[in-house]
Amino acid sequence: MSDLSPPPVARRVAVVGAGPAGLYAAEELIRQGRHDVRVDVLDRLPAPYGLVRYGVAPDHPRIKSITGSLRKVLDDPRVAFHGGVELGTDVTRSELLDHYDAVVYAAGAAGDRRLGIPGEDLAGSCSARAFVSWYSGHPDAPAPLPLDMERLAVVGAGNVALDVARVLARPVADLERTDMPEPVLAALRASAVREIVVLARRGPQHARFTPKELRELGGLDGVDVIVDPRQLVLPEGAEPDRSTKANLRALAELAAAPLRGAPRRIELRFHARPRRVLGEHRVAGLMTERTHDGPDGASVGTGELDTLRVGAVLRAVGYRGLPLDTVPFDETRGVVPNDRGRVLDAKGALCPGEYVTGWLKRGPSGVIGTNKLDSAETVALLVDDLDRLPDRRLLDLEAMLIRRGVRPVGLSGWARIDSAERELGASRGRDRTKIADWPTLTRIGRSPHLVPAEPEELPWPS
Repeated sequence: MSDLSPPPVARRVAVVGAGPAGLYAAEELIRQGRHDVRVDVLDRLPAPYGLVRYGVAPDHPRIKSITGSLRKVLDDPRVAFHGGVELGTDVTRSELLDHYDAVVYAAGAAGDRRLGIPGEDLAGSCSARAFVSWYSGHPDAPAPLPLDMERLAVVGAGNVALDVARVLARPVADLERTDMPEPVLAALRASAVREIVVLARRGPQHARFTPKELRELGGLDGVDVIVDPRQLVLPEGAEPDRSTKANLRALAELAAAPLRGAPRRIELRFHARPRRVLGEHRVAGLMTERTHDGPDGASVGTGELDTLRVGAVLRAVGYRGLPLDTVPFDETRGVVPNDRGRVLDAKGALCPGEYVTGWLKRGPSGVIGTNKLDSAETVALLVDDLDRLPDRRLLDLEAMLIRRGVRPVGLSGWARIDSAERELGASRGRDRTKIADWPTLTRIGRSPHLVPAEPEELPWPS
């Protein structure tokens, strides 16, 4: 006698965020063998890949190539992409919880940390995150500042600070081979910037640069890199680890390289703590305090002040997560409170069916691959919980959104955007040129019968 019992119903999971953390979570969900799972991936942008598309420097194509493996996740028939859908505006947290077996928040860290000093809000002072978003073609990012100054400061001791300095100093001819939008290239061609000073509050042994990024600076055509070798002398008794020693060797190589009288300069300056951004209506300078490293590695001020004459200040002191709709949020840490990925409420109790991964889980740390391990931990807990979670009245997300007048950009819509960008790039002898404005992205992504406009007709933001 045959078993006439109905087959088990597939469990449905919503993943909020189509960057690496969200797509790695989707991949883990469809690869685990205990449950038949269907995954809806939501993102407020019409294009997937998050910071891989909008945060990795355009002149680092090898890192960007990870989109090939991420695309395979989206191509799986068990995964659906819903771009142009914002949590809290187009669909609410409570609606997702009512209609999905589980929800994974993977929206990353879209904010930035501040210096907390006077003058930080002057015109010409902005975050490196905003600057990176602009040159990466993010549709929310107009040009954050005019590049009409000869000298500017970048505050930070990580690779984002070096990315910003390198893009500003690099010959534009090198960048014309990347996927940068045309308005960004035009602004960089017209840039008056000739000197970039990168400031670190502590000594070189505490910098989070990597040797590869440092050596890349030394290989730029038409750029002198200045490092004072006296600043590379470590405090007595300091015992750097292997990675720090490699960093120090790269810095020593830069310090020893002869200056060539190049038209542009990048200076790396340590033990310089920003105290005040100077100027009346826009940035005219930056006051810094000289520091030394205390016994515990903390930056200790000496009271000795310097004034650096610059026309702009870019702070590269870290990204920060932002709240999502009514999802619990730790304002101090900028993360969703959680226990290894299970979301916790303000009292520390578990929120059934809610999970978090990526930077929104642990803070902005690690490399892209770190998100894979992070998502595996979260999804393992989710899968363990599925048998205990109540059945939901499953939601036809796309039908509900369309009834509300919201037209999601599906995978076919992203494919049209992708094709249009490749056509635009081919017209200029490049692999791709990013489309950087909302009207064009949504027009192409939501129009199944659209014939893409000729490249010169695509509207660009002013």
